[in-house]
Amino acid sequence: MFDGLTERLAKTVKNLRGQGRLSEDNIKDTLREVRMALLEADVALPVVKEFIEHVKARAIGKEVIESITPGQAFIKIVNDELVTMMGETNDALNLNVQPPAVILMAGLQGSGKTTSVAKLSRLLKQDKKSVLVTSADVYRPAAIEQLATLAKEVDVEFFPSDTTQDPVDIGRNAIDYARKHYIDVVIVDTAGRLHIDDEMMGEIKRLHQAINPVETLFVVDSMTGQDAANTAKAFNEALELTGVILTKTDGDARGGAALSIRQITGKPIKFMGVGEKVDALEPFHPDRLASRILGMGDILSLVEEAQQKVDHKKAARLAKKIKKGKNFDLDDFRDQILQMKKMGGMAGLMDKLPGVSDVPAQVKNQVNDKELVKIEAMINSMTPAERQRPELIKGSRKKRIAAGSGTQIQDLNRLLKQFKQMQKMMKKFSKGGMKNMMRSLKGRMPPGMGGGGMGKMPF
Repeated sequence: MFDGLTERLAKTVKNLRGQGRLSEDNIKDTLREVRMALLEADVALPVVKEFIEHVKARAIGKEVIESITPGQAFIKIVNDELVTMMGETNDALNLNVQPPAVILMAGLQGSGKTTSVAKLSRLLKQDKKSVLVTSADVYRPAAIEQLATLAKEVDVEFFPSDTTQDPVDIGRNAIDYARKHYIDVVIVDTAGRLHIDDEMMGEIKRLHQAINPVETLFVVDSMTGQDAANTAKAFNEALELTGVILTKTDGDARGGAALSIRQITGKPIKFMGVGEKVDALEPFHPDRLASRILGMGDILSLVEEAQQKVDHKKAARLAKKIKKGKNFDLDDFRDQILQMKKMGGMAGLMDKLPGVSDVPAQVKNQVNDKELVKIEAMINSMTPAERQRPELIKGSRKKRIAAGSGTQIQDLNRLLKQFKQMQKMMKKFSKGGMKNMMRSLKGRMPPGMGGGGMGKMPF
């Protein structure tokens, strides 16, 4: 989502890193560039003005001018102010009430409300909560059917509704059912419109008043930029929102919504939709996102994702195999590709790695998930013997594998070359190379993580 902003800010602050001393003049020049970067990212003008004033007040003071490393001090100020702009902490859902806790989902049509209901249900289920979902969208039968299908997919209970019912009755009946069946959480999906209108607001106000939700979450499409913040403000004036879910952040949105919503509405972003699948919803961490915007990666989220999605038994087997000095083969390589796909593919991983903003654009463009699909197809077209001993793959074998996977022999040659490099890297890891690699990452950690955070890690 923040590619353009990250690239521009990275170029701007890179010029400051090596400077022994900063003056008011070069700080002002840098702030001008930061301001342009934020405006190009579609951040609301009042938010940009306030942000620049705060950074300027701190940067021209002793904190930076007298710092031993003024460039790093300035970058830390920008990082801190980005965190403040987006909300300093992630506010968890308030479910500490007599069950059932009711969550009302609001938003415009096409914002991703119904999918977000399923994603949130899945997260709550992981937290050992029983969940009931229902749709009060009586204008779109397809929306009711979609929620029923998604509820089945994430294995939560669906309370049926139809287009002849009043939304208020649907909400009340679902809550009564949940109370009788000792269900922890009820999530009520609501009707959206293509734009805000009096009829829509009147209906959702009635529903809100009738069911008295503990959480009223506004679901907003990040692709709408700063307009998303203005729409959230209009809903907040009608409903008193408790938080925001920002959807489609894996697309090419410029980031204006994420950077504007908190300041304009005063309401926190609680979750981010990072893909179309039901597991693609993450808690919103302003500090981690600020680090990603400044090109410093998000190692914490990467570690958390690995803990949740990586097959730890397979990983342990591979580590043991490599430690014993056994060869890393193409079966192992394919397993790594499958694990990578579970974690959002190459794009998802690169977004969280430190220093990616320094990688040339042409190199980034070569790293894409289509290549992973081709690699997986080529490995699947090999025999077990070929996967374990790639040196067997020559001549007619290459033709057969390329034909079977729908690829070219050049693609296969490239794969075999990459695999050889991977084998060499794995041999280094078995001799302590991983420890050295992680040490080198320390210098690229976000402010405050360079020593303590990484120092506590077990290598």
